[in-house]
Amino acid sequence: MPENSNVSVAVLLPCYNEEVTIGKVVRDFKIALPQADIYVYDNNSSDRTAEIAAAEGAIVRKEPRQGKGNVIRAMFEDIDADVYVMADGDDTYPADAAPAMVEKIAEGYDMVIGDRLSSTYFQENKRPFHNFGNRLVRGSINGLFHANVTDIMTGYRAFSFTFVKTYPVLSRGFEVETEMTIHSLNNNLRLFEMPIQYRDRPAGSVSKLDTVGDGIKVMGTIFRMIREYKPLPFFGGIGCVLGVLGVVLCGTVTVDFWNTGMVARFPTLIGAVMLVIAGLLLFVTGVVLDVMAKNDRKAFIVESNSFAMLRRR
Repeated sequence: MPENSNVSVAVLLPCYNEEVTIGKVVRDFKIALPQADIYVYDNNSSDRTAEIAAAEGAIVRKEPRQGKGNVIRAMFEDIDADVYVMADGDDTYPADAAPAMVEKIAEGYDMVIGDRLSSTYFQENKRPFHNFGNRLVRGSINGLFHANVTDIMTGYRAFSFTFVKTYPVLSRGFEVETEMTIHSLNNNLRLFEMPIQYRDRPAGSVSKLDTVGDGIKVMGTIFRMIREYKPLPFFGGIGCVLGVLGVVLCGTVTVDFWNTGMVARFPTLIGAVMLVIAGLLLFVTGVVLDVMAKNDRKAFIVESNSFAMLRRR
């Protein structure tokens, strides 16, 4: 950023037991963004994370609700700035990429994604199930939203003021990054992916991720948001499967009746008719919810425009 820029920048660092790395992370961001305010939100750490961050000049605040999603919710609610840069306190993301991310937000993008997967992630990350999970989530979301986002779950991002103040943080844990990406794709926001040089945690720093538990939460978030944001494919798809199954069963009963002149399988006939009715009801439900989802997207655009206008004033 130019030195005479009037753009206010806030660096957001959610932390839980990061005393090994938080001091270096704060120093690196002070060098990369000397005019920015650096916020460290301590999420019930049992070590010296908050003390070290304060000693390095960061603005330290407490968030008692456990979980990264809860911390980000508090950050977005409490802090006002023109541009926000969010990273982790584990020293896995390069602070020197932050100025370029800030520039992209200043150009008009709503969110800049620090893309790990296009550079060094698969070489640096020593957890194969994490690599598999990243690929699975990326393929699922890009297929459903017809997008081409490379890194769905990165924790290194930059945001505009309007994005921060209009984004509803519902997730409580590490699945919040997936939620952010789906929210942005659903509302057709302006995204920019910037490859960054990811590095694995240094010696002595321990990951808080639970590969299986957090993976299940991420997939649950995807399932929930598809149901909410894409109700017609979701409910309509299930309805079509049930309807086709019901029609096939009705067809077998009809063939028997054609050959024998008798309906010998009344339970099958009744079940088949119920499946067809259930399929029709699910399809109609999908249509109704799809209209409501479109109205929600319209309301979001109006709300975003209102926040942008207030910010300009």
